[in-house]
Amino acid sequence: MPDHPGSATSLALVRRLRFCAGHRLYRHESKCAYLHGHNYRVDVEVMAAGAVATVDDVGRIVDFSFIKQRLLGWLDAHWDHAFILFVDDLGAIAAVRQSTPSKLFLLPWNPTAENMARYLLEVVCPGVLGDLGVIARQVCVWETDDACAIASLAGTPAPPPVPVGKVEIVDSR
Repeated sequence: MPDHPGSATSLALVRRLRFCAGHRLYRHESKCAYLHGHNYRVDVEVMAAGAVATVDDVGRIVDFSFIKQRLLGWLDAHWDHAFILFVDDLGAIAAVRQSTPSKLFLLPWNPTAENMARYLLEVVCPGVLGDLGVIARQVCVWETDDACAIASLAGTPAPPPVPVGKVEIVDSR
């Protein structure tokens, strides 16, 4: 479907991804202060970069498989089966590092669903999706089937507020 000049239509697509990880909420007042885990679901909504309703010759903004390959690839390498911990949570970081093998990702903010969604939207998506001609407009991080946090792009995308972190693997096997 070719583009329609003057169209006010905005097109977007959503790709759902899943991963499993542990975390704890540093200084939380209740049980989320304990190390625990979730079967996370991430819904990422992307739109064409620079145009209202730009599609390719097939009629797509981008193929769903490219979003899966890029973003799920990042999630698998960095967050899947890892402990996602706040960089200032020294006690939890030390505890996880003592257990081998382990996988650890240090987040610049407390790993709430809100901050994880923000990190994916502002830091990860521009790097892994940028050359596909799309912009992530919204990221939803579902901690449970009943609860999610949503980070939405407001205005023009800005440079990432922090550098992309890296995974740390502790394995003495």
